[in-house]
Amino acid sequence: MEELPASVQRVASAAREAGLDLEIRLMTESTRTAAEAAVACGTSEAQIVKSLIFEGRETGTPLLFLVAGSNRLDEGKVAAHLGEPLARPNAQKVREISGYAIGGIPPIGHATRLTTYIDPTLLTFDEVWAAAGTPNSIFPVDPRRLKAATLAEELDLKA
Repeated sequence: MEELPASVQRVASAAREAGLDLEIRLMTESTRTAAEAAVACGTSEAQIVKSLIFEGRETGTPLLFLVAGSNRLDEGKVAAHLGEPLARPNAQKVREISGYAIGGIPPIGHATRLTTYIDPTLLTFDEVWAAAGTPNSIFPVDPRRLKAATLAEELDLKA
């Protein structure tokens, strides 16, 4: 078996620590976007987990939103829930917060402890697919187990 990239190894280690036994797959094609990941995995975009990093505009609190690939994050709705607007960090800041580049951000194994919210749409499936640390690595997971492992709060996120 081929050696996993260091970033994928970090995801695998974090998964084990969280009690998840993942089968991480290195794909020959890109899984950087929800559409690309859906094609590569032979599933619907709704079953792809988009891991989106934001910060609270006033507090600077790093936030992770696990959003179904077919949905858009409603920043206004989330801001109303949080009591502060969201700020979208640039790619370098996202890497500092998460430890990963955009397009490969996993839902677990981050450099910073992230307050996490999960889109209820993901919980309607028996299996969803999430990035595993690179733009061509991905893993299937039971979304309820993912919610528990990430300590995510269920929140209607979609626009």
